[in-house]
Amino acid sequence: MTFQQLVTVPRHEHKETPMPHPNTPPATRKRLLVIEPMSSGLTLLGAARDLGLETVVFSHDAADRVVPEGARGEIDLFVAVNTNDPAALAEAAAEVHARTPLSGVVSGSEFYVDAAARLAHLLGLAGQPIETAEAVRDKTLMRAMLAKAGIRIPRYAEVLTAADLDDAAETVGFPCVLKPAAGSGSIQVSRVEDSGQLKSAYRTLADHADFVFDQPEDGRALVEQYLVGPEYSVEGYVHQGRVTIVSVTRKLLGAEPYFVELGHVVRADLAPDVRSAVEDYTSAVVTCLGIALGPFHAELRLTNEGPVLIEVGARLAGDRIAELITLATGVSLRHVMVASHVGLDPESAWPRALPAAEYAGVHFFTAPGLTTLNRIEGLDALERHPSVAEVRMYLGPGDSIPAARDLRCRLGHVIFTADSADQEAELRAWAAATARFA
Repeated sequence: MTFQQLVTVPRHEHKETPMPHPNTPPATRKRLLVIEPMSSGLTLLGAARDLGLETVVFSHDAADRVVPEGARGEIDLFVAVNTNDPAALAEAAAEVHARTPLSGVVSGSEFYVDAAARLAHLLGLAGQPIETAEAVRDKTLMRAMLAKAGIRIPRYAEVLTAADLDDAAETVGFPCVLKPAAGSGSIQVSRVEDSGQLKSAYRTLADHADFVFDQPEDGRALVEQYLVGPEYSVEGYVHQGRVTIVSVTRKLLGAEPYFVELGHVVRADLAPDVRSAVEDYTSAVVTCLGIALGPFHAELRLTNEGPVLIEVGARLAGDRIAELITLATGVSLRHVMVASHVGLDPESAWPRALPAAEYAGVHFFTAPGLTTLNRIEGLDALERHPSVAEVRMYLGPGDSIPAARDLRCRLGHVIFTADSADQEAELRAWAAATARFA
């Protein structure tokens, strides 16, 4: 059945569209609800199908909350509903669950982790504790919980209005980082050197109209210590109270004052004692916040004092990191996430595969200085290379290129595998030079 584009409908009028497949499992199979699948969340749909589940998707299906056409063939039931309206979400979930019970609820993006937890609680399904879901979405709550437990965090101060900036700067000192309390993708995150830059950055944060998923910032922000040291992310999962670290990922960032992520490498080569410290610290963070099941994605910097948390999400990592982990370790965190939330054993439901290589990397294409993408060259050479696993463009000729302030400036990416750290670096440099934009 070809998917029919649905019009957005208000609360109490959400519209459901069944989307049968030739091999649709019978209704007695487990059913997974995914709220707004996007980015890495789209891969949850295929993972659910792999595990023999039916898939239900809730999406606003308008503006920047639209499920891509190519993913719609993996959906059994599509419900158009305002996913930013908690009451509408609860009503739609209750109706779907009453007809054919759901087995689990997951968020398909960072922005709906707390919504998924609330729906799971409402329906009596496994999920994150609501307090945990709120803390991983709100960096102020996250910092406060960790500080109370004595876990090392950056110095920080919460800002509610511009009147709080001077006191915050006095508490934290310069240079510092300003960020939204509940943002994502490094949007509106910047390093500032003095009071003038801090106030200017806050005006931009509080006044900007380019909101993600129609979720306007309320002006709440954090001013926090600028951490000196290389940046990493740590990916793993929780099952029956046990924290398993799967990967430590090296992150490649663009020029400050912004923090655009230009690439990732799995695995990060760390000395055994350093890796042990990173894993122990991350496990303490995950345990303190009460992440109860499924994958987590923690970002931190290695400072002179040891690892210090930037933030942690109770979700699948984005930026194709989950794919890199599968290539370099054989662990599929997307299958782990789906299995965990529907009551399956994540370690046996989808066993670990043989790694494709020792290392896997993603390089994001950018075009500094260009405001419009007119021409793309070199992608065919990338696609022919035996070490390249994926080439994808987000923008095409004629598209405007956003300023290099966050992830939206990226044009596309290439994923590749390597047998050594040196080969990974060589392939990254080659990929960057081969893809040309004008």
